[in-house]
Amino acid sequence: MAHGLTIATAQPGVALRFAQASDAPLVLAFIRELAEYEQLPHEVLADADTIAESLFGETPAAEVLIAEVQGMPAGFALFFHNYSTFLGRRGLYLEDLFVRPAYRGKGIGRVLMSFLAKLSVERDCGRFEWSVLDWNTPAIDFYRSLGARGMDEWTGQRLTGPALHTLAAQFDNAIH
Repeated sequence: MAHGLTIATAQPGVALRFAQASDAPLVLAFIRELAEYEQLPHEVLADADTIAESLFGETPAAEVLIAEVQGMPAGFALFFHNYSTFLGRRGLYLEDLFVRPAYRGKGIGRVLMSFLAKLSVERDCGRFEWSVLDWNTPAIDFYRSLGARGMDEWTGQRLTGPALHTLAAQFDNAIH
């Protein structure tokens, strides 16, 4: 799938395209809007420069799809590849999916998800995965309508900030 091209969809007036470096401010705006929705705006530390470097620099960490309705940015999906040791194949991990409130209920989320599923198949991925906040019942209901199933037997774990640095220092201390 060539980046930079507009991808026609079966949804009238809706088109997808892969984001480019000039879209860094737009991607950041979507991230901030998503953080507001998820009640986590204080956790957004990124700025347009870090988005530009991390997504469009020498070693892109992820890819971004922009959904447009009649040329106006309506939503986005940010995703990257992970790897399943059990399958011996890479997977596609959806980090963020967001549709602006004015465009919800118009099939844009379904268009983004179905395109990502198609991309997963084209790239020979063994899985297409994502996480959702447990209180976000509209999103959970939407994902169930697509055929997704919850993985309640797994719990997410995370190290950030001081805890991350403390554990990293333990390695340094162990080799000295």
